[in-house]
Amino acid sequence: MTPVYILTGFLDSGKTTFVKDTLMKQDWIEDGPTLLLTCEEGEEMYSDNYLDENGMFLFPIEEREQLNKAFFENCERIYHPAQVVIEYNGMWDLQEIIQEKYPGNWEIQGVYSTVNGQTLDMYLTNMRNLLMNQLTESELIVINRCAEGTDRSGFRRALKVQNPQAQLIFEDVDGNIIPQTEEDLPFDIKEDKITIGDMDFGVWYVDAYEHPEHYLHKELTFLAQTFRPNGMAANMVIPGRLIMACCAEDIRFYGYPCKVEQPVSLTQRGWERVTVRFEYEEWNGTGRKQPVLYLIKTEKAARPEEEVVYLG
Repeated sequence: MTPVYILTGFLDSGKTTFVKDTLMKQDWIEDGPTLLLTCEEGEEMYSDNYLDENGMFLFPIEEREQLNKAFFENCERIYHPAQVVIEYNGMWDLQEIIQEKYPGNWEIQGVYSTVNGQTLDMYLTNMRNLLMNQLTESELIVINRCAEGTDRSGFRRALKVQNPQAQLIFEDVDGNIIPQTEEDLPFDIKEDKITIGDMDFGVWYVDAYEHPEHYLHKELTFLAQTFRPNGMAANMVIPGRLIMACCAEDIRFYGYPCKVEQPVSLTQRGWERVTVRFEYEEWNGTGRKQPVLYLIKTEKAARPEEEVVYLG
């Protein structure tokens, strides 16, 4: 099997630096030739010495249409690569390269994204849909060149709600990883009983997915709509909120399953002030652990002025 690694990001977001300093230094990079397909030319370049020392064959791609099955099969026949790295053009549709037909022995093994922290706020404001198109399939998102005072918590919320399974890494202007701190959150996770602000549900939702240890066995209180999908057991409910994940056209209901141990009367899509116990356990026979809530109490609540949780 020949692994294919796809790098996404706008021009000068750090894709080449990521390939050099991170991807090609991983233990799982195979010995043998690496086929490197670069779809745009940024400030950082690959020197001939670097390519020779790392056994890499560089092939510039100028048009998206060049990346097709016939081209890949020719590459396989000529180079016999041990792995393929594609520095994808951030202005092209990521789904097209993911869904492209590859030779039978080629298989996508990873999608990674780089984002320039100095321009991220501008992209979120003016090019949000295009930016999110790059990030929805990424298993790792690196936000680099973050100056002191960068709104990391706001960026984290915006990116993780769109892709909650992605690992996010923030780097400072010198390329050093910035560790996440509890101060990035708008509530005190040191407490055994945590009250989540009415507009902070999205913050908690993504942090609970990424860091369930922050909330394990703790009592949480928050405003939510209670929802029971068709087919869900009577002793289950989902307390959640509408979250704008990308834009006004992409508002979805998000929430974690909640077990109801005592009979309780809940209105479908009714507003409640719920208090739950947070656990992290296997859910619904999937074999995978996720946040699962246990209802402690609930009180009727008024509809908030802002039903949708806004990010940032």
